[in-house]
Amino acid sequence: MSPVLSGRLKTRLAANEQLGLVWLTLGHASITEMAAHSGADALVIDLQHGLWDRRSLETTVGIAAGTAPVIARVADSSTTAIGNALDAGCDGVLVPLIESREQAEQAISAARFPPHGHRSGGGVRPLAMGFGTYLERAGHVAVGLMIETAAGVDQAETIIATPGLDFVLIGTGDLGISYAARGQGSDATEKGCLRVKEACARAGIPCGIFTGNVDKALERRAEGYHLVVLASDVDVVRDAFNGVVRDFAGAA
Repeated sequence: MSPVLSGRLKTRLAANEQLGLVWLTLGHASITEMAAHSGADALVIDLQHGLWDRRSLETTVGIAAGTAPVIARVADSSTTAIGNALDAGCDGVLVPLIESREQAEQAISAARFPPHGHRSGGGVRPLAMGFGTYLERAGHVAVGLMIETAAGVDQAETIIATPGLDFVLIGTGDLGISYAARGQGSDATEKGCLRVKEACARAGIPCGIFTGNVDKALERRAEGYHLVVLASDVDVVRDAFNGVVRDFAGAA
């Protein structure tokens, strides 16, 4: 956890500020550095679907330190996955595929040291900075849960009421797949998003939604979502290559 940024993410979430995120999947340190200096409110390191490993995560948190808070979208809600991300010094974790109050409690407990949870103490970065110092800052870690299935929406109110939750982010891609599996379309997905957002508003919990491009991010921000995704590194790199090749071919 960055000494400079420690607690800033959690504080901004608690103040219900609207934050623009950059999503990083490619696992590349140089891309992280450029994203960190872009002025984004936070970086999301995608450990679930991305190319990151434990060593590259440790490196990228160090690169971003003092510049942008780092949220790790962990692979799952296990104690090991969440602990590894926080041992690397991330300012927050985002836990996917939460469908029940029990899963929410497990995820939040895995991110907190006793007596508030069951996280294990250790890690290269915490020990290097001095574990006592790190322990003082560990309470500033932000914990977010992803609601991204129809089953999760069905339990949204009980999930959002879990003590210790800092924010929710709706995963629109998986949510659409989940409703399609029930034989329902985009209208059901949008109603699910609205239900989660309204439940968050009643509970005073910031609600985010995966958007993926700046136009959709602006649209969702106007609807009242607190966290939106401005871009992913995959889209930025792909679109840049496709654009210059297309322009060159057109000029020729």
